[in-house]
Amino acid sequence: MSQSSSHDHPDHAGHDHGYAGHHHGHHHAHHGDPQVAGPFPWRRMSWALLLVAFAIAAASLVQVRSGEATVITRFGNPARVLLQPGLGWRWPAPFEAAIPVDLRLRTSSSGLQDVGTRDGLRIIVQAYVTWQVQGDTDNVQRFMRAVQNQPDEAARQIRTFVGSALETTAASYDLANLVNTDPSQVRIADFEAQLRQQIEQQLLATYGVRVLQVGIERLTLPSVTLTATVDRMRAERETIATERTAIGKREAAQIRSSAERDARILQADATVKAAEIEAQSRVEAAEIYGKAYAGSPQLYNLLRSLDTLSTIVSPGTKLILRTDAAPFRVLVDGPPTAELKGGTQP
Repeated sequence: MSQSSSHDHPDHAGHDHGYAGHHHGHHHAHHGDPQVAGPFPWRRMSWALLLVAFAIAAASLVQVRSGEATVITRFGNPARVLLQPGLGWRWPAPFEAAIPVDLRLRTSSSGLQDVGTRDGLRIIVQAYVTWQVQGDTDNVQRFMRAVQNQPDEAARQIRTFVGSALETTAASYDLANLVNTDPSQVRIADFEAQLRQQIEQQLLATYGVRVLQVGIERLTLPSVTLTATVDRMRAERETIATERTAIGKREAAQIRSSAERDARILQADATVKAAEIEAQSRVEAAEIYGKAYAGSPQLYNLLRSLDTLSTIVSPGTKLILRTDAAPFRVLVDGPPTAELKGGTQP
């Protein structure tokens, strides 16, 4: 019995030893777990915090592009404006948001507008406006408040402004100042300047928009106005033609009168010169006749008779005269030979 007890004791002791070893091993594993797994949660938490910080920093940065301004809104209300290109900052959403505003040039057309002129006629005119948002804080915020940063809405409202200004401006001009065959009568440049003056200050004060250029894109006439314009042009051309005809007749009369006056002067001068020449020739002829008579009276009488015949007888003259009467007697008798010979002697 004592032996069986001794045999039972080792078995129990072995069993206890195995259980103790198992319990000790289990206790050792629990004691070593915090040392092995402890650093990993803190490392994961550090990475998570770093990623969150990076996401917050990225969400806070704002890029301002060239040709744009960026409006920082705080809970929907404009807080500040970033104008310089580059990076800026803001509080992340939902505290603040970044809205880009385009500062580049834009062109809007008024469309065809039927307006009346000062002389009661109608014209169809279309104008264009080149504009841009003024690049400063106040005007950018003004543009944001007016149209909620919607360029299409701004263009629509600008067209309305231009249409009203066209009606007012056209009432200050006659149709002849806008449509005319005489370039000196056309005042399109003045029309455009007055149109720009009417809308420039209003657009800047209301929308923060600066007007760079205003021009007439198209100008046509309705059928009634076209007929009236053609009639007016025809009347103007007829008036001009009548005036030019009258001027031509007046100038022709002046030229004719001057020519007649010059002709009378020339004729008088020629008459005077002819009289002087005739008198001089008569003097010279008298001297010649005197010398001839002194040298040969018979020859002188013959020559004078021939001169007389040449003045009273033409190729168509028929005369019936006595041949023995002077001065025809010389044609029959001829000059006495002796007297002629005696007259030629020195």
